[in-house]
Amino acid sequence: MQDRILEFTNILRKSGIRVSTAEALDAFSALDELSIDDREIFKDALRSTMVKRGEEVPTYDQLFDLFWSGFYDSLRESFGQAGGGLAEAGMDLDQLLAQIAQMLENMDGDLGDMSELARALLTQDLTQLENLIRQAAEQAGIDRIENFLQVGFFSRRTLEQLDMEGASDQLQDLANAMEQAGMSPEQLEALRNLIDALGEALRRSVRSFTERELQKQNHDYMEKFRRETLLEKSFYHLTEEEIRKMREVVERLAQRIKNVLSIRRRRLKKGKLDLRQTLRRNMSHGGTPFELVFKQRKKDRPKLVILTDVSSSVANVSRFMLQFVYSLQESFTKIRAFVFVAELGEVTPLFQEKDINDAIEEALEGGDVINVYTRSNFGYAFHHFWQNFLSSIDNKTTVLILGDARNNYNDSRAWCLREIHNKAKNVVWLNPENPSAWGFGDSVMDKYLPYTDVAEECRNLRQLSKVVDGLLL
Repeated sequence: MQDRILEFTNILRKSGIRVSTAEALDAFSALDELSIDDREIFKDALRSTMVKRGEEVPTYDQLFDLFWSGFYDSLRESFGQAGGGLAEAGMDLDQLLAQIAQMLENMDGDLGDMSELARALLTQDLTQLENLIRQAAEQAGIDRIENFLQVGFFSRRTLEQLDMEGASDQLQDLANAMEQAGMSPEQLEALRNLIDALGEALRRSVRSFTERELQKQNHDYMEKFRRETLLEKSFYHLTEEEIRKMREVVERLAQRIKNVLSIRRRRLKKGKLDLRQTLRRNMSHGGTPFELVFKQRKKDRPKLVILTDVSSSVANVSRFMLQFVYSLQESFTKIRAFVFVAELGEVTPLFQEKDINDAIEEALEGGDVINVYTRSNFGYAFHHFWQNFLSSIDNKTTVLILGDARNNYNDSRAWCLREIHNKAKNVVWLNPENPSAWGFGDSVMDKYLPYTDVAEECRNLRQLSKVVDGLLL
């Protein structure tokens, strides 16, 4: 049973549920007090030891049902339907098998002359069938299945390993032998129908087993596929439902970056082995490294000032960038956030006082500090920042600007950005438009480019993630 618990633990981990070694040991302890016969209590006990977050409960419940519900039940249903034809013909399977055995005995034959699969099919020995299917699937490499497109392939491989074709031939030969031995036409027809139905039931069962294995091994395949699709989808074309789902994707990306940062900080704290200093320090020991010397490297957390265009044309980009950055706020020394269309205003207090999603929605509406129902004027916004907030910039500050630089033919006042650039550590500009459009029409991106250290196109979450990675990692 402990092996089964470990196998179930690994499946939970593969589906994204984090189960520690201590929690797996707690599950072992629970087994000492419980019986698997009381299924609901057993399920609750494992859930209470292995699941920590409410949103993971549906995944756990589904995997539990897949893993602990016997494939035997599915087999019984499939083969019960196959044997139903005999009852409709007014025959009994046991009587038919007894008659076949008797006729074979008269012909100096035996059911034991057939393969294990043919015997298990004819006698409907479901336990033996389950074992044979599991062994064949393992030999077919079912543990490598990754997506729905492979279900047909692995089902065929499993049937080949079972030698279903050979078993079908043997059962047809048996029917022919029964015909020669004088079995009545009605019984013979029922036998041939039964053989066909058993073959079909076996195919369905093998496919069902393959699909169950896919769900167990890659439970969140579709979820991963959906997340990957959202990562690449342009912010401009998101539906309301996709915007809601995108928030979950941003949270997951932010959590991934936090995990990487945590590992990196632990390594930095310990330092990297300094081979030269280690050899020098241990010269008195004949070069044997009794004392190890590590390089200590300190990396300061960056200060961040965000200038976000919240005009309707870039609202979705602004929404997810603010969520991304504030989900990682502990990775920065300090964050100050400003929004603008033409007027510019600070919305940092919103993120200090409110839930992050509420703060973002309010910031996109101007946060009661600017009027968002006006035409974009980047030059006016940068001049306001230069006049009132330039003192907040120092040589440790990264200025992150998000906007399409469509200035409605107003004065770009690029010199304001130049002054900001001169004081800041670096200036990063994210533009949702393709670089080929920069500088055309009312775009003044070409005038701002000389005063940026990094200027990237940012139309989807993957591009946004790449920029934030660059700031932090």
